[in-house]
Amino acid sequence: MDLGIDGKQAVVCASSKGLGLGCAEALAAAGCNLVMNGRGSEALELSAQTIRSEYGVSVVTVAADVSTIDGQNKLIEAAGDIDILVNNAGGPPPGIWTDWDRDDFIKAIDANMLAPINLMKAFVPGMMQRGWGRVVNITSQSVKAPIPALGLSNSARTGLTGYVAGTSRQVASKGVNINNLLPGIHATDRANALDGGVVSSQGITLDEARQRRAATIPAGRYGTREEFGAACAFLCSKHAGFIVGQNLLLDGGATVATI
Repeated sequence: MDLGIDGKQAVVCASSKGLGLGCAEALAAAGCNLVMNGRGSEALELSAQTIRSEYGVSVVTVAADVSTIDGQNKLIEAAGDIDILVNNAGGPPPGIWTDWDRDDFIKAIDANMLAPINLMKAFVPGMMQRGWGRVVNITSQSVKAPIPALGLSNSARTGLTGYVAGTSRQVASKGVNINNLLPGIHATDRANALDGGVVSSQGITLDEARQRRAATIPAGRYGTREEFGAACAFLCSKHAGFIVGQNLLLDGGATVATI
């Protein structure tokens, strides 16, 4: 399928690995030129060079922590005018409700709510002026069904979801579509960290931890970055112009809900 975004300019945050990299790869395969971001320059440059070589698109790299104002400003300055924004950031640490204090919540909100909001405020006005734009925020299945061990993520990402619900409907008439992708467990470093916590707390092997988690997913497996990236690229395509303010679950059926 021709996604109709060949030559578009896309920013993909936290795209040196994991789900962000899957999104960057899928957009590059569709012909988008990229601004890739990550905190570590070594992994970022390696991923960027691989994409340049494989897809023949332009890739600018910005090594910065976009949970900070300085990092956001660095990315905004480097990106210039863009057509597509993919917001993404690693999740805060797991725990239980007694583990977290105010500073923990502020860090989670800065990374998983305020950073994507600030980047939307920076880039969406230009998209509106040009009459076309796409924003995809990578959140979590926890905004549909909270995960007890991820209370920080539950809180911050649900706040972002509420913001998008209102904002997306204010900008849609200008050709700008904002939607959210809600991943369940995918085969990424985040999954490894969560499974490692189970290994430590329950005294089992990593393979056992993965098998137990996979057994809770109707699809019977973890997701892949490639299929996640394909979903992101579709939401960024010319075919997604009537999809506004939606929350698309990619969790293998793990979240049990009628709607």
